[in-house]
Amino acid sequence: MMAAILCSSSSASEHHHRAFQFNYVLHFLFFVIGLSLGILATLYFQSYSLLTFQASLNSINNFINTPLKPSPASQPPPRQKSPPPLPPPPPLLVLSFSTINATSSSVLVHYSSSLSTSVSLKEQKLLVHNMSDEELLWRASMAPQVDSPYNCVPKVAFMFLTKGPLPLAPLWDKFFEGHEGLYSIYVHAHPFFNESLPQTSVFHGRRINSQAVYWGTSSMLDAERRLLANALLDFSNQRFVLLSESCIPLFNFITTYDYLVNSNQSFLSVFDDPRKPGRGRYNPQMWPQINITDWRKGSQWFEVHRDLAVHIVSDRKYYPFFQQYCHPPCYIDEHYIPTLVNILYADLNSERSITWVDWSRGGPHPGKFGWPDITDEFLNGIRFGSQCKYNGNTTSLCFLFGRKFLPNALEPLLRVAPLLLGFDP
Repeated sequence: MMAAILCSSSSASEHHHRAFQFNYVLHFLFFVIGLSLGILATLYFQSYSLLTFQASLNSINNFINTPLKPSPASQPPPRQKSPPPLPPPPPLLVLSFSTINATSSSVLVHYSSSLSTSVSLKEQKLLVHNMSDEELLWRASMAPQVDSPYNCVPKVAFMFLTKGPLPLAPLWDKFFEGHEGLYSIYVHAHPFFNESLPQTSVFHGRRINSQAVYWGTSSMLDAERRLLANALLDFSNQRFVLLSESCIPLFNFITTYDYLVNSNQSFLSVFDDPRKPGRGRYNPQMWPQINITDWRKGSQWFEVHRDLAVHIVSDRKYYPFFQQYCHPPCYIDEHYIPTLVNILYADLNSERSITWVDWSRGGPHPGKFGWPDITDEFLNGIRFGSQCKYNGNTTSLCFLFGRKFLPNALEPLLRVAPLLLGFDP
């Protein structure tokens, strides 16, 4: 009897022990499963929160970077196609200036550039667009209002208004050689002119969209404004020179660049001519917007700084009056910009040109110079034969360019250039 009781007690104890072990294993399994689910849930919510935050951040950035739509008053004129994106930032270069001696032509500029190839590629993009003249002028007048975060080296924009070929291009190639990053070139030729220059020339691929130009008409001014507007799209262009196919440089690039960039004024020939070729061309129908006392005359071959260039392309008040009332014998290219500058921006101008021409022979056109005229004495007489003011100081360095030089003057100019103009042979 006692043995049966002990056996029964032992079986119950063993059964209880097994039940305890089973419960322990079951609880342990539940704990492991719960822990795993908790870890997975934590990882999931962390990943979801990160993705949500990134999406929100991207949405905010997109909102900030999205340009505001201009108000109706500042909307551009109607156009068929949208304008291209703003030009890429210009390359960063290192530049140190020296000052000009008011009585000397010796000027030094030191710079370094390792991006000469990329500069030409970036500039090339600025010439390719399908904007109308109205849209181009509007875009150029707005460009200076966009603050650029880049500290750009100032460049000089050389704008060539030509009939077609550039017979003196080899001389200009020598002039620009080795100074990439400090200049830009723009060529306005007849739209049907299709002669191409070698890829080694600085003029290769530098033509802008153009229209036909007729002497003595407003098409001449339209071309000048077209050149200025294209050049203004490049934020680093700070000085703008208008030249023709018959112009030559009178000094090397370093002297020319330093003279322009360090000047505190523009160089526009502006004067009051009381004779028939001056005030005699004024049309009384321009009054009262333009008075005869405002009327001025000057050479069309100008050099201006960026602020004045913006004023010229953005003018909508005075230019229509010249288009309507200034016809031969009133020549718009001799009167519009001089009169505009005299009315509004006289303090920004030196009232003289830096492009030499010879009017001593009389007639409607200046003198022309060919092979027999190219001598050291002749060129030095142009370079140092005058007196003028530069930044308030008197100097004999008054002209940086000369015209009109014939195609047959190229060979003797190249021959004297290394010694006289400081070009490499």
